[in-house]
Amino acid sequence: MTRSAVSKPQRRTQEQRSTETRIRLLDATIECLVEFGYAGTTTPRVAERAGVTRGAQVHHFGSKTDLVVAAISHLAQRRTEAAMQEIGRVRGGDDPLGTALEFMWELHQGPLFIAAIELWVASRTDPVLATEMEKVEPYVNNAVLLSVAQLVPNEMHRKHVRDFAYTAMDTLRGILVTNFISPDPERAHRRWLRASAQLRLAAESAVPDLGITD
Repeated sequence: MTRSAVSKPQRRTQEQRSTETRIRLLDATIECLVEFGYAGTTTPRVAERAGVTRGAQVHHFGSKTDLVVAAISHLAQRRTEAAMQEIGRVRGGDDPLGTALEFMWELHQGPLFIAAIELWVASRTDPVLATEMEKVEPYVNNAVLLSVAQLVPNEMHRKHVRDFAYTAMDTLRGILVTNFISPDPERAHRRWLRASAQLRLAAESAVPDLGITD
């Protein structure tokens, strides 16, 4: 083989390296939110978790606010992608409502939801964060609705079914937030199953032709 036939590995451009560093910092921010909470998410801690220097961190994000504001959009994108990926693992069938309720449970498990909770709470007293969260949350919620629509496509255009989906999300999130006080995943799931039974009764009343089977 001649020297000319040997392909040299392509070097990353400065733009590519910069983008990779930003993503590492944003991913590290989400990890710190989950592990240390909002108050414990400091820029030095994020830089260390990302494996970059403080100088590199400051170059991309000059303050904690800059870092967290960027992480909000990054987190929203990951939550939206998770919703679309999760729907690929579920199927419709004779009980689309039951499938939709279980889908919502699965979607709200894991670190992405915990990070979102930290930012929701912090936004209560931080108008900058609140403004950013207000921008992205509708996109995340819409991704959930679009995913549920694939399970009950003939009903999702009806307003009371959309309202039901929002009510189910609000109920589930309330259960999971209160579970942070004394973590017990099995108890939280039992509470969700109990709430789901009540939600099903409400759905049957509002949409009797949904096609729910026992």
